Order: sequence, then structure tokens, then C-alpha cells
Amino acid sequence: MGYVRPRMGALAVVAALAVVPGWARAAEAAPGATPKAPAAKATRPEAKPVLVQAEAPPFSEGIYPCSACHAGMPKNGTRRELVFHDEQQSIFDHGADQRWCLDCHDLQNRDVLRLANGAPVPFTESYRLCGQCHGDKYRDWRVGVHGKRVGHWNGEKTYFLCVNCHNPHSPRFKGVQEIVSGGKKTVAPTLTYLKPEPRPKRPEEQRR
Repeated sequence: MGYVRPRMGALAVVAALAVVPGWARAAEAAPGATPKAPAAKATRPEAKPVLVQAEAPPFSEGIYPCSACHAGMPKNGTRRELVFHDEQQSIFDHGADQRWCLDCHDLQNRDVLRLANGAPVPFTESYRLCGQCHGDKYRDWRVGVHGKRVGHWNGEKTYFLCVNCHNPHSPRFKGVQEIVSGGKKTVAPTLTYLKPEPRPKRPEEQRR
């Protein structure tokens, strides 16, 4: 008897049976049995995002919200010398030749800051603005190497902002002082260099 070529229909049935899951074939072979679903793959738990809760900025009394004065003023984005805010202009030493007020303050909403791409950021997230230019310091601040933070080492933390130690208009560190801002004690940068305390006397110096 010669070889008989199987029909394509029979081959299709064989191929279909080959890809049917084993548990489905077992269910067909044993009527009434409850089919078992394939075991789910183990998944890693998602890592929780690190919470960055910053202290409120140490605003000078009566200066915030900025809209209290700016709301009725025309919006002029042209760089110029201002006829007000003398207290800020007199100390401004933060790349004065390259930038001015509206590089950091938002023209449309004076109660927020702005990033280089124009996105607004609240004052409590001013570290995002500082981090655009000072990326290495921002990285160190996030991990607790630079600046100060309090709280749990593996949980919720409260960070002091850059402006708690550095005046944003004259950022070279000079010292900090305790102030009360918004009814809460915090620290703010000084405008002049603090005079260091004299060193302790050595034992032999005390006996003289």
C-alpha cells in the first residue's frame, strides 16, 4: 500500500491541539473537573517615591504674597533697573550681568517662581529652580549630604530649603540666624558674614 498524504484539515487540528494549554486538555479529558489556571508570575513591589517635604521659605515680614503689591501693576517683561525693591537691588550678587528678576520670578503670577522652560513652581519647591544651575549641590541636598534635613532616615523627612541658608539674591554663604516666619521658628541667611567665635583656650593657657 502506498503512502497517503494527509489532508490539510487534519494537520490543522493536530497543530491546534499542540498549542492548547495542558490544563485545558486535562479539563477536556476529565469531564466535571475544575480547570486550574496557570500560576501568576511573581512581581516585585513598586518602590515608594521619596517624599520631599521642604520647610516654608523664610519670607521677610510683609513681603509675601507678592501679588499684594504687584496685582495692580502692568506686566512688563523688559529687563530694566527697577524703581523699587532697593533692598534687593542693593545686595544683588547672583550673576548680575547674566540675569535679572524675571529669570526666576514669574511675570504672570508673582506668587510663584519659574523654571528656565517657563514652568511655574511654588516657593516651597524653589530647590527645583536652584537645581537647574547647581545640579551637583541639588543632588547632594537630595541625599542629605548638603544642607539640613530632619525626620526619619528611612521614611518621611523635612528638608530645609536652599534659601534657609543662602540668600537667593546674594547666595554666597555668610551664616544663618533664627527667625520667626509664619508663626514658626526657622533659620534664614544673614546678609553679612558672622564673626566666628574665638577658639577655646588650651589647658596650658587656662593655667597661666
